[in-house]
Amino acid sequence: MSAHPPIGVVFNPAKGDRDRLEHALASAPDGTVVSWHETTVEDPGRLACRDAIAAGAELVIAAGGDGTIRAVAEELADSGAQVDLAIVPFGTGNLLARNLGVPLTGAAAAIRHALRAQARAVDVGWAELEGEGGSARYAFTVMAGFGIDAHMITETDEDLKKRAGWLAYVESLGRAVSASEVTGFTARIDGQEAREARAHTLIVGNCGTLQGGIALLPDADFGDGRLDLVAVDANGVVGWLDAFRNLVWNSGIGRFLPGEARNSETLSYGSFESLDLELTEPRHFEVDGDEVGEVSRVRLTVQPGALRVR
Repeated sequence: MSAHPPIGVVFNPAKGDRDRLEHALASAPDGTVVSWHETTVEDPGRLACRDAIAAGAELVIAAGGDGTIRAVAEELADSGAQVDLAIVPFGTGNLLARNLGVPLTGAAAAIRHALRAQARAVDVGWAELEGEGGSARYAFTVMAGFGIDAHMITETDEDLKKRAGWLAYVESLGRAVSASEVTGFTARIDGQEAREARAHTLIVGNCGTLQGGIALLPDADFGDGRLDLVAVDANGVVGWLDAFRNLVWNSGIGRFLPGEARNSETLSYGSFESLDLELTEPRHFEVDGDEVGEVSRVRLTVQPGALRVR
């Protein structure tokens, strides 16, 4: 990579202000070439990233929310381009940025970090989905799954989300619990014998910390070549109280004790390189905060070291 690599900025005009980004990039070394590539409703970032690479970018800065970051990461991982990725978080969750320690205090701080930090290898998860609408394939850098997380996305009020940020998801929690049900499924982990299971919610993650420092997947490591999972099998008030109690334990004191996250009657943890699911009934599915429709079959795999992220 060049001493002063050309930069391609992929930005969501609905999330980030180009003027602020241009002002922040004033801290780049003199002579640094910068190209600008807007996302659109039709292209949340893949084509814009491709254009940035074609323009000669050796560092792609993705400025926007988790959807923009996911789309740019998908293009980089799928193409195998030897390009560094940096993040300017302008979204609601900003989960990849949180897990990687990218500053969340504004464009200037995030750009300074992008220009100075060393790139590190980050895995990418892939979700191959089948449903009534056909088949699709999505990359994810943070989490994917069905159940309460997918229903929180579908139940969240978009106007409230714009005003209150990630707290809007909390407001939708009760409706999400009511809308999602325990689902039976067949699971095959790493090609082993298929097993029958059931869960209200199943979440797979590349990294596991949510807003507020909650470690949903406390053993997740974005560079270990594996994906982590948590299955929630809770019903009724007692079941959900047990699930939340164990979640709080594993997010808090339990993180500092030896061993892996503690299983309970309502929470089960694990990790894998590949996971094949066949659901008894279609369920809404989400990837990195984007609801992608109802699915009945899912294949989840990991692409180790697919990204170089600053």
